[in-house]
Amino acid sequence: MKAINVGLIGIGTVGGGTFTVLQRNAEEITRRAGRPIRITVVADKNLELAQKITGGQVTGGQVSNGKCRITDDAFSVVNDPEVDIVVELIGGYGVAKELVLKAIANGKHVVTANKALLATHGNEIFKAAQDRGVMVAFEAAVAGGIPIIKALREGLTANRIEWIAGIINGTTNFILSEMRDKGLSFDTVLKEAQRLGYAEADPTFDIEGVDAAHKITILSALAFGIPMQFDKAYIEGISKLDAIDIKYAEQLGYRIKLLGITKRTPEGVELRVHPTLIPSKRLIANVEGAMNAVLVQGDAVGATLYYGKGAGAEPTASAVIADLVDVTRMHTADPEHRVPHLAFQPNAMADLKILTMDEVQTSYYLRLRVADKPGVLADITRILADEQISIDAVIQKEPGEGETQTDLIMLTHQTREKRINAAIAKIEALGVVAGKVTKLRLEELGK
Repeated sequence: MKAINVGLIGIGTVGGGTFTVLQRNAEEITRRAGRPIRITVVADKNLELAQKITGGQVTGGQVSNGKCRITDDAFSVVNDPEVDIVVELIGGYGVAKELVLKAIANGKHVVTANKALLATHGNEIFKAAQDRGVMVAFEAAVAGGIPIIKALREGLTANRIEWIAGIINGTTNFILSEMRDKGLSFDTVLKEAQRLGYAEADPTFDIEGVDAAHKITILSALAFGIPMQFDKAYIEGISKLDAIDIKYAEQLGYRIKLLGITKRTPEGVELRVHPTLIPSKRLIANVEGAMNAVLVQGDAVGATLYYGKGAGAEPTASAVIADLVDVTRMHTADPEHRVPHLAFQPNAMADLKILTMDEVQTSYYLRLRVADKPGVLADITRILADEQISIDAVIQKEPGEGETQTDLIMLTHQTREKRINAAIAKIEALGVVAGKVTKLRLEELGK
């Protein structure tokens, strides 16, 4: 059968991996797809790199001698009448959005790994694709090589998804693992992560939770059949996390992970990213280093866990090529009979409220620096009781020699965030409490 022609925009880490894996496994991929999938043109600003990876020629002509042509003009790819599928791997919101929408307008299918683009402009992009009768595939946008998008869109369609909790940023998971294992400070481990290439020179999107928020926004839309609503996500990163809290959490039987969490509740949908205490006996609590894991709770299947590499050239390329195979298989299918972009039929999307953080219910870890004298614990528990917050566990550390203050650590049962915030404000006003109360959220992640 006639080959499917692919235009690849961006041949950096993931683009290079995609080209390499597609070439290496060409025979196997053709057997799966039913026809050859070949990259016929690559666009990248770095022509020298593109030429080195592809062995292609910098010309305006067509494919020759089995080599693809390369160009620094990305728009020439989306306007190329010979290209069937455009793979967008440049990232960002600006030119990437223009390229994707132009490719769709030209009747081309799109494969992208761009979680930021989809989380912020996905509603517009999917509507354009629906109107034009083309597909936008994005398995590589969340958790690298882990097929979590396919699981939600297809494998779990019999289920009413109840919640998702994911370690979906490898940089932060590496940092938290190192802080726990070695007792080092956040700043020290971040520098090591940058040295090893796990963290960017500007790590803001990772360490402040923005990257994870883009991904959980996509998963939330797939799980509950709602539009992308990144602007309503609660986002809190790990940059202010203290190593002492990781140590205390461990003593209490918990580990701290940066989780993306989305839950369906009677009041609406929770959509949040923050450091979270998880019982150390849970499998997801034991995901270490730069690995990713996503835990999905469905009403019929129960809990399912998806684990693997969330980044890297070939793991992410694996997801990109899986999308290319899917699009190739469905290339000539009636658009009405394809799997919907967001798992639910476009005319059946739900208009569910995204809850503010004040409305969210969870349990809490509190660390207070208090005076070492009688009556302190009674004063604090009275304030919590006034806010209808019950206590699950308390640890009061012995003060050091000559010290007059000590750490008090408390775990609460479930309560609303606005109640815990009101209680903390009153606790901090007590004369026996020094400084601010450290508050972390806690999720059991059981049924």
